[in-house]
Amino acid sequence: MAEMTIQDLIDVFNRSIGDQDPIEPEGDPSDVTFAALGFDSLTTLNAVRRIERKNSIELGENVVSEARTPRQLLDRVNSALSGV
Repeated sequence: MAEMTIQDLIDVFNRSIGDQDPIEPEGDPSDVTFAALGFDSLTTLNAVRRIERKNSIELGENVVSEARTPRQLLDRVNSALSGV
């Protein structure tokens, strides 16, 4: 995957919430906190680990506490994917 998009990220989060109904935010959720979108910290951790495994990247131990919005997480993911 060359670059992860916001929809790719939301899809990963929805696969990480277990048997709950998928969350489909209206508008651009890039700067909305994960909590406001309905994703708790455990879901965020699960999604981050899923992204790391699928893409063979490491985002660092603090990524869950530092990346509070999809844009912040996407910046970290896409930087790691590009090798920056």
